[in-house]
Amino acid sequence: MSATTTTPIDLSSGFPSPSLFPLQQLNHATNTVLSTPSIWHEGMIYGPDEGHSPLRRNIARWLSRFYHLDETTSTPGASKIEAERICITGGASQNLACILQVFTDPVYTRNVFIIEPAYFLAFRAFEDAGFVGRLTGVPEDEEGVDVEFLEESLKKDELSSSPDIKPFKPERPYRKLYRHIIYCVPTFSNPSGRIMSLSRREALVHLARKYDALIIADDVYDFVHFPTDASSMDSPSPQFKHILPRLVDIDKTLDGGPIDSFGNCMSNGSFSKIVGPGCRVGWAEGTPAFAYGLSQAGSTHSGGAPSHMMSTFINEMLEPSGDDTCAVTRHIVTKLIPTYARRYSLLATAVQEYLTPLGVISPIENKYHVVGGFFLWLRLPPSLTSTEVVAAAREDGVVIGNGAVSALPEGNLRCGTYGDMIRLCFAWVDEEQLVEGVKVLAGTIRRLGKEA
Repeated sequence: MSATTTTPIDLSSGFPSPSLFPLQQLNHATNTVLSTPSIWHEGMIYGPDEGHSPLRRNIARWLSRFYHLDETTSTPGASKIEAERICITGGASQNLACILQVFTDPVYTRNVFIIEPAYFLAFRAFEDAGFVGRLTGVPEDEEGVDVEFLEESLKKDELSSSPDIKPFKPERPYRKLYRHIIYCVPTFSNPSGRIMSLSRREALVHLARKYDALIIADDVYDFVHFPTDASSMDSPSPQFKHILPRLVDIDKTLDGGPIDSFGNCMSNGSFSKIVGPGCRVGWAEGTPAFAYGLSQAGSTHSGGAPSHMMSTFINEMLEPSGDDTCAVTRHIVTKLIPTYARRYSLLATAVQEYLTPLGVISPIENKYHVVGGFFLWLRLPPSLTSTEVVAAAREDGVVIGNGAVSALPEGNLRCGTYGDMIRLCFAWVDEEQLVEGVKVLAGTIRRLGKEA
């Protein structure tokens, strides 16, 4: 660790800085709830399986506004989101486990296809659900997913598996057991930051329908994005609007809509990135049948919707005010977007100045000219590995993400091991530490390069 640094600069942790939490708004919401018996009475008991009803309605309204589903300029034929499509969850990670509990079977469900490089902390949820040895990496390209590779893999499985395999789990009216699972982060994928194109999203939904697959789309980064051109941030109010239709929106409208009552795609959302991870409140969106089925997971049916009291606080922050916006939207527009745009610019500029001359390669700019998510995904010079750079950088005083962990445990030569990749996060540390952290990392890479 450098002489001037007592605590490592953390460019690895993928969470928002506490300085970005909307504490004033949350305090106001909490006081409102706790001083209103009709709200806190309900919040302090076991809640409905589907979640706090006012929150479901407000999330549906809020999502409808953000995704502009009532406008023909977005997804043709789409309509406003109904509350019946929403199920309240304990955050995206907890919900992933519940989805697998309800809609997969360790015998009947053949494979889990995961777009790589992948969000590595999701791997254990799939393994806990009985899919050890059945995780298949699908390569990511400029358009977000290699659909040809995915279809070839699905075809091979159809040819090699018996059509007579029966599920281990008993039949239940509230659920459907899917033959395959496809997991992805379509917008600002973690760690690569890529955006899946509209044509690939449509192709992915077609494949899911053809091969009886459920697409689990983590849409957790959709709400905070900004233009790559920093001068565009000078406008008085950044747009609160989506970039592309979600996969769940496409499944709702493509070729007349879902092929059955459960559909083939769900959207996994969370307030972790926009309010605070400790809130542990999120939502799932799918068909009404899917949302209800998800609410029937054993743990939810026993204890009621997770984070029920916290849901009442979040709901107050989603209540529209006189200008038809809410506290969450105003926080995103006035605080999060400008701050993250500034932090991204600082980190990207520092990478260009201090790391690029050393042979570090940044990803090319996407065709949408926007940036989002929390990360920069960088390729190291050919002589270095991510494991040695991560270890040496920690000794020098900066913590960075090891790209190798974003490869599936089973491995896939087509996807690669990402042993030459690193991930830097601009959401956690204070702004002045971003540039300092890159300078320290540059010194580490320079030293290792000389030793190689």
